[in-house]
Amino acid sequence: MGARLDPQLNKAPGEVHHIHVMGVCGTGMAAMAGMLKEQGYRVTGSDQNVYPPMSDFLAEAGIDVMEGYRAENLEERPDLVIVGNVIQAVFAEAEALARLKIPYLSMPQALGHFFLQNLTSLVVAGTHGKTTTSSMLATALYRAGSSPGFLIGGIVEAFGRNYRLGKGEFFVVEGDEYDTAFFNKVSKFLHYRPHCAILTSIEFDHADIFADLDQIKASFSRFVGLIPKDGALVACMDDPVVAEIAGQCHSRVISYGTGADCRWQLEDFRPSGMSSSFTARKDGVVYGRFSLPMPGIHNGLNSLAVIALMDHLGIDRTAIHQGLASFEGVKRRQQVRGEVNDILVLDDFAHHPTAVKETIKALRLAWPDRRLVIVFEPRTNSSRRAVFQQQYATAFTGSDRVIIPEIVPLATLPPEEQFSSQTLVAALRRQEIDAHYFSDTEGILDFLGRKSRAGDIIAVLSCCFVQRRF
Repeated sequence: MGARLDPQLNKAPGEVHHIHVMGVCGTGMAAMAGMLKEQGYRVTGSDQNVYPPMSDFLAEAGIDVMEGYRAENLEERPDLVIVGNVIQAVFAEAEALARLKIPYLSMPQALGHFFLQNLTSLVVAGTHGKTTTSSMLATALYRAGSSPGFLIGGIVEAFGRNYRLGKGEFFVVEGDEYDTAFFNKVSKFLHYRPHCAILTSIEFDHADIFADLDQIKASFSRFVGLIPKDGALVACMDDPVVAEIAGQCHSRVISYGTGADCRWQLEDFRPSGMSSSFTARKDGVVYGRFSLPMPGIHNGLNSLAVIALMDHLGIDRTAIHQGLASFEGVKRRQQVRGEVNDILVLDDFAHHPTAVKETIKALRLAWPDRRLVIVFEPRTNSSRRAVFQQQYATAFTGSDRVIIPEIVPLATLPPEEQFSSQTLVAALRRQEIDAHYFSDTEGILDFLGRKSRAGDIIAVLSCCFVQRRF
């Protein structure tokens, strides 16, 4: 039947010394544990997948981690338990939490309580681009002397980590629309107390928790409703759904995009390998020419959003320019993994059909004369569902060769509702794209070893393929 937590205990007690984190090896949960440890709390954790690099990080931080979600983990009663969204009500540790009546919070609730109360929360939300955009914002603010704190879903290269306790007034948060915890089935970003926000895009995603686009729109509508009247929403009006949701916002809306009606406009975008440049226009007047060490118009728009928000916050444009020009990027976002014999290997997290399409478009613009080989490994809950099967069939335009491995099936989903790698390969071949299916990773590596040639760009779009095998 599972744990039934007392709603009255869903709060932090008045005095907290020892905090226990359930699901501590998740990216966001480990960051939360590290932040709390740096704040001076005693922190312990539990997880069923304790292995490097996360286990090394937690050990170096002095955080004891218990293997498995056992009831015994709570025998040394903590003052507060933070429950990750990986935790299920049927886990023995969750049942013990209910039985022992220990106060508890979700990770988003804990972020709001411990780190956002007295700061200006800057939340970057949207189906696509939020990790890159929030990393740009945090890096540029830091280079401008603002010393922001941040919690982001990727490793920000400028800091070598995905979190920071700042010394300034700003805290940058990647606003994930995924659900919070088994006891709080609402989007995480609803707990992030946004004073200002960036909204990059809104599409149907996370098919495991949202039934349709209307449910996603309802969640984003609630999110923009949290922005106070003295705050601001920076919204990409190139996206009609974003425009619709922005129209429901009661605070100031700062529009950006490529359209003539946008307050901030992206113009004269010029790609050059892994770099690009563009002109930003504000209120019809040229604001400046900016360079970015990343390819793709979508990244130009992401950086335009950062420019617009930083300008709103009163940051000097010279500092904004320098911050973006020196942006080192984010791990797993168009990251160069190596170059051998004039073969360049890139790593990217793109998995949603739109993200795949935009990534390929960016790489094609960056290297118009080189052969582009895409290895796409569906690993997320949504990408392994048939819901996006038809959209993937049109997402690989611009590729010279596409390689698709067999998926790891979702155990709880009937076969007819699962994504088919072989069906996608057949659809791509009908478009005269050189597509190949492999049943295992070893077959892909062997094929790449035999068929790659000097000048190839090999881009691996996956959650973990490159980490495992390259």
